[in-house]
Amino acid sequence: MSFDTLMARMAPPVFVVIWATGFIVARIIAPHAEPLTFLLVRYLLALAVLLGVIAIARAPWPRSPRDWRNSLIAGMLLHGFYLGGVFWAVKDGLPAGIMALIAGLQPLATAVLSKPLLGERVSSRGWLGIGVGFLGAALVVLPKLGDGGVPVLALLVGLLAMVSITCGTIWQKRTGGKLDLRVNAAIQYVGASLVTIPMVLLTEEGRMDWTLPLIGALAWAVLGLSIGAIGLLLYLIRRGAVVGVATLLYLVPPVAALMAFALFGETLSLVQIVGMGLAAFGVAIASRS
Repeated sequence: MSFDTLMARMAPPVFVVIWATGFIVARIIAPHAEPLTFLLVRYLLALAVLLGVIAIARAPWPRSPRDWRNSLIAGMLLHGFYLGGVFWAVKDGLPAGIMALIAGLQPLATAVLSKPLLGERVSSRGWLGIGVGFLGAALVVLPKLGDGGVPVLALLVGLLAMVSITCGTIWQKRTGGKLDLRVNAAIQYVGASLVTIPMVLLTEEGRMDWTLPLIGALAWAVLGLSIGAIGLLLYLIRRGAVVGVATLLYLVPPVAALMAFALFGETLSLVQIVGMGLAAFGVAIASRS
């Protein structure tokens, strides 16, 4: 088996597992840092690491201003507006379960937009997989929804965050096919920082308590999430249809729930277990389409 074939097979499950750890990181850092400040530090550290890797590998930087612009916009959409919007919405009172449900609309939104923007046609089996996957992901987060009210502004920001990562995925597919993935990611974190800096200045005080849990979570967020998971995401977008990549995100809530069960002792209800099975089944249907 060639390395390229092995990479193509291993990338989707590894991506899902690493991406799911983002929810664990968010829980760990909550008492120790303001969320947008944490994101900004994460972007800048990831950028510094990537600059070192690029310098050692002598990877070529883009010569065209258009390529710089395209990567900056992708970073603003995939990281700045998406993660910034999610963290701000949850901080402003949107229940995490509601935000997870909103994020679960991304594969559906991607499927709707992929035809007019990319020319990608979703088959009937693909639509079935998207529907089954969303139902499964919804059942996983259902017990965590709670009975509290939902702030309208936070809900709108959460919806905009979901639209942002959807548009960012499509933009990356259309424009990011030629650049070195390391260089592409580095420029994206510049774009993400440009979005996040004013958000931090306007809404936060820059608080970070440099405790051991925060340092460990930050190290993983930089190396595991910002470099590992995002690198795999860019790789998957380059290789496959954006709808297929987006559908993988249905597996994230089940995997995150299993991690929370193992690490924090959170309970798993029968409804959640059924939802995990449905989410996996939906992704399998969509993948075979």
